[in-house]
Amino acid sequence: MVNTQIKPFNATAFKQGEFVEVSEKDVLGKWAVFFFYPADFTFVCPTELGDVADKYEELQKLGVEVFSVSTDTHFTHKAWHDSSDTIGKINYYMLGDQTGTITNNFGVMREGQGLADRATFLMDPEGTIQAVEITAEGIGRDADDLLRKIKAAQYVAAHPGEVCPAKWKEGEATLAPSLDLVGKI
Repeated sequence: MVNTQIKPFNATAFKQGEFVEVSEKDVLGKWAVFFFYPADFTFVCPTELGDVADKYEELQKLGVEVFSVSTDTHFTHKAWHDSSDTIGKINYYMLGDQTGTITNNFGVMREGQGLADRATFLMDPEGTIQAVEITAEGIGRDADDLLRKIKAAQYVAAHPGEVCPAKWKEGEATLAPSLDLVGKI
Protein backbone atom coordinates (compact mmCIF):
# COMPACT_ATOMS: atom_id res chain seq x y z
CA MET A 1 0.00 0.00 0.00
CA VAL A 2 2.89 2.41 0.62
CA ASN A 3 3.44 4.68 -2.40
CA THR A 4 -0.02 3.96 -3.83
CA GLN A 5 -2.69 6.60 -4.43
CA ILE A 6 -5.95 7.10 -2.59
CA LYS A 7 -8.86 5.55 -4.50
CA PRO A 8 -12.17 7.31 -5.21
CA PHE A 9 -14.87 7.29 -2.52
CA ASN A 10 -17.88 9.25 -1.34
CA ALA A 11 -19.09 9.15 2.25
CA THR A 12 -21.08 11.05 4.82
CA ALA A 13 -19.18 12.06 7.94
CA PHE A 14 -20.11 13.46 11.30
CA LYS A 15 -17.93 16.47 12.15
CA GLN A 16 -18.49 19.07 14.86
CA GLY A 17 -22.24 18.62 15.10
CA GLU A 18 -22.94 18.35 11.37
CA PHE A 19 -23.22 15.74 8.64
CA VAL A 20 -20.86 16.55 5.77
CA GLU A 21 -20.07 14.86 2.48
CA VAL A 22 -16.45 13.79 1.94
CA SER A 23 -14.64 12.34 -1.07
CA GLU A 24 -11.04 11.62 -2.02
CA LYS A 25 -10.93 15.12 -3.53
CA ASP A 26 -11.26 16.59 -0.02
CA VAL A 27 -8.08 14.77 1.01
CA LEU A 28 -5.82 16.10 -1.73
CA GLY A 29 -3.71 19.18 -1.02
CA LYS A 30 -3.06 18.40 2.66
CA TRP A 31 -1.49 15.72 4.77
CA ALA A 32 -4.14 13.24 5.91
CA VAL A 33 -4.54 10.37 8.34
CA PHE A 34 -7.12 7.65 7.74
CA PHE A 35 -7.73 6.00 11.10
CA PHE A 36 -9.74 2.77 10.69
CA TYR A 37 -11.29 1.00 13.67
CA PRO A 38 -13.72 -1.94 14.01
CA ALA A 39 -16.84 -0.41 15.57
CA ASP A 40 -18.45 2.34 17.60
CA PHE A 41 -19.53 1.65 21.20
CA THR A 42 -16.69 -0.82 21.80
CA PHE A 43 -13.65 -0.96 24.04
CA VAL A 44 -10.18 -0.29 22.58
CA CYS A 45 -11.59 1.94 19.82
CA PRO A 46 -12.71 4.84 22.04
CA THR A 47 -9.34 4.92 23.80
CA GLU A 48 -7.59 5.28 20.44
CA LEU A 49 -10.03 7.84 19.04
CA GLY A 50 -9.80 9.87 22.25
CA ASP A 51 -6.00 9.76 22.09
CA VAL A 52 -6.07 11.16 18.54
CA ALA A 53 -8.64 13.77 19.64
CA ASP A 54 -6.20 14.93 22.33
CA LYS A 55 -3.56 15.49 19.61
CA TYR A 56 -5.90 16.95 16.97
CA GLU A 57 -4.89 20.58 17.58
CA GLU A 58 -1.22 19.65 17.17
CA LEU A 59 -2.05 17.65 14.03
CA GLN A 60 -3.89 20.64 12.60
CA LYS A 61 -0.84 22.85 13.24
CA LEU A 62 1.16 20.37 11.15
CA GLY A 63 -1.37 20.72 8.32
CA VAL A 64 -2.83 17.25 8.91
CA GLU A 65 -6.52 16.36 8.65
CA VAL A 66 -7.86 13.23 10.36
CA PHE A 67 -10.53 10.94 8.95
CA SER A 68 -11.61 8.18 11.31
CA VAL A 69 -13.44 5.35 9.53
CA SER A 70 -15.59 2.45 10.63
CA THR A 71 -18.35 0.56 8.87
CA ASP A 72 -20.90 2.18 11.19
CA THR A 73 -23.17 4.91 9.81
CA HIS A 74 -22.70 8.64 10.32
CA PHE A 75 -25.88 8.48 12.48
CA THR A 76 -24.19 5.97 14.79
CA HIS A 77 -21.12 8.22 14.98
CA LYS A 78 -23.34 11.12 16.08
CA ALA A 79 -25.07 8.99 18.72
CA TRP A 80 -21.70 7.82 20.07
CA HIS A 81 -20.34 11.38 20.03
CA ASP A 82 -23.40 12.59 21.98
CA SER A 83 -23.28 9.79 24.57
CA SER A 84 -19.57 9.42 25.38
CA ASP A 85 -17.33 12.00 27.04
CA THR A 86 -14.29 10.48 25.32
CA ILE A 87 -15.83 10.51 21.84
CA GLY A 88 -17.54 13.84 22.55
CA LYS A 89 -14.17 15.63 22.41
CA ILE A 90 -13.58 14.54 18.76
CA ASN A 91 -13.45 17.43 16.29
CA TYR A 92 -12.13 15.51 13.27
CA TYR A 93 -14.15 13.71 10.58
CA MET A 94 -15.90 10.48 11.58
CA LEU A 95 -16.64 8.79 8.25
CA GLY A 96 -19.51 6.33 7.94
CA ASP A 97 -18.55 3.48 5.62
CA GLN A 98 -21.54 1.17 5.82
CA THR A 99 -21.01 0.06 2.18
CA GLY A 100 -17.39 -0.86 2.94
CA THR A 101 -16.08 1.09 -0.06
CA ILE A 102 -13.37 3.00 1.83
CA THR A 103 -12.42 0.05 4.02
CA ASN A 104 -12.08 -2.19 0.95
CA ASN A 105 -10.18 0.55 -0.96
CA PHE A 106 -7.54 0.44 1.78
CA GLY A 107 -7.61 -3.37 1.99
CA VAL A 108 -8.52 -3.54 5.67
CA MET A 109 -11.99 -5.16 5.61
CA ARG A 110 -12.20 -8.24 7.82
CA GLU A 111 -13.34 -11.10 5.61
CA GLY A 112 -16.91 -12.14 6.41
CA GLN A 113 -17.27 -9.70 9.33
CA GLY A 114 -18.06 -6.35 7.73
CA LEU A 115 -15.66 -4.65 10.14
CA ALA A 116 -12.47 -2.69 9.53
CA ASP A 117 -9.13 -3.78 10.91
CA ARG A 118 -7.36 -1.48 13.36
CA ALA A 119 -5.31 0.39 10.74
CA THR A 120 -3.70 3.80 10.18
CA PHE A 121 -2.68 5.30 6.84
CA LEU A 122 -0.68 8.52 6.44
CA MET A 123 -1.03 10.34 3.11
CA ASP A 124 0.93 13.20 1.66
CA PRO A 125 -0.79 16.16 -0.07
CA GLU A 126 -0.68 14.33 -3.43
CA GLY A 127 -2.78 11.49 -1.98
CA THR A 128 0.13 9.04 -1.84
CA ILE A 129 0.27 6.69 1.14
CA GLN A 130 3.53 7.27 3.06
CA ALA A 131 3.02 5.03 6.12
CA VAL A 132 0.78 2.15 7.21
CA GLU A 133 0.18 0.59 10.62
CA ILE A 134 -2.13 -2.37 11.24
CA THR A 135 -2.51 -3.98 14.65
CA ALA A 136 -4.40 -6.99 16.01
CA GLU A 137 -7.80 -6.48 17.63
CA GLY A 138 -6.54 -6.09 21.18
CA ILE A 139 -3.57 -3.80 20.47
CA GLY A 140 -4.32 -0.09 20.65
CA ARG A 141 -2.34 2.51 18.74
CA ASP A 142 -0.46 5.52 20.12
CA ALA A 143 -1.10 9.05 18.82
CA ASP A 144 2.36 10.20 19.99
CA ASP A 145 3.99 7.63 17.71
CA LEU A 146 1.67 8.70 14.89
CA LEU A 147 2.83 12.30 15.39
CA ARG A 148 6.45 11.19 15.28
CA LYS A 149 5.87 9.35 11.98
CA ILE A 150 4.05 12.36 10.50
CA LYS A 151 6.91 14.70 11.44
CA ALA A 152 9.42 12.27 9.93
CA ALA A 153 7.40 11.97 6.70
CA GLN A 154 7.03 15.74 6.44
CA TYR A 155 10.76 16.22 7.11
CA VAL A 156 11.76 13.72 4.41
CA ALA A 157 9.32 15.32 1.94
CA ALA A 158 10.81 18.77 2.62
CA HIS A 159 14.46 17.58 2.60
CA PRO A 160 15.13 15.37 -0.43
CA GLY A 161 18.27 13.32 0.04
CA GLU A 162 17.81 12.95 3.80
CA VAL A 163 16.21 10.10 5.74
CA CYS A 164 15.10 9.72 9.35
CA PRO A 165 16.70 6.85 11.32
CA ALA A 166 14.94 4.66 13.89
CA LYS A 167 13.42 6.52 16.85
CA TRP A 168 14.03 9.86 15.09
CA LYS A 169 12.42 12.80 16.84
CA GLU A 170 11.96 16.32 15.48
CA GLY A 171 15.22 18.28 15.74
CA GLU A 172 17.47 15.22 15.87
CA ALA A 173 20.10 14.35 13.29
CA THR A 174 19.07 12.71 10.04
CA LEU A 175 21.09 10.68 7.56
CA ALA A 176 22.14 11.51 4.01
CA PRO A 177 22.53 8.15 2.26
CA SER A 178 25.72 7.96 0.20
CA LEU A 179 28.44 5.55 -0.83
CA ASP A 180 30.61 6.93 1.98
CA LEU A 181 27.98 5.97 4.58
CA VAL A 182 27.69 2.31 3.50
CA GLY A 183 28.81 -0.01 6.32
CA LYS A 184 29.50 2.86 8.74
CA ILE A 185 26.25 2.78 10.70
